[in-house]
Amino acid sequence: MAHLISFSSSKFDYTRETPNDINPIYGESVLKWLSEKLAGTGYEATEPATEDWGWYVYVEGHGAKYMVGASGDPDRPAPDMDWIIQIHKNRTLKEKLTGANKLTMSDSFAAMLEKIVRGEPDFRDVRVEADA
Repeated sequence: MAHLISFSSSKFDYTRETPNDINPIYGESVLKWLSEKLAGTGYEATEPATEDWGWYVYVEGHGAKYMVGASGDPDRPAPDMDWIIQIHKNRTLKEKLTGANKLTMSDSFAAMLEKIVRGEPDFRDVRVEADA
């Protein structure tokens, strides 16, 4: 299960991002912003890396590990750009087979990330959904 947080914002200057060497999709700036927001929360993120659907970091803290992805759509008319943050919880094979340690709407990291996004005054149209 993945959690998706989508929003619109002109906060990030995607033209200054490192080019995605796999596919020209943006998201590095969102993940760098998120890494700064995680300071002092007990969670730490790796440096952003590219994927064919955008950018990702691994986040670890409080005994859990996550992959957090970000991608942006520059085709939306200015001034806002549509962004999506996706959260995937890392689980062992045993946890997957037994259905244990699933990412739920009450997951503390997912809830904290949603609160951070909803609290950002430059973000509009914030939407959260769980994707099976």
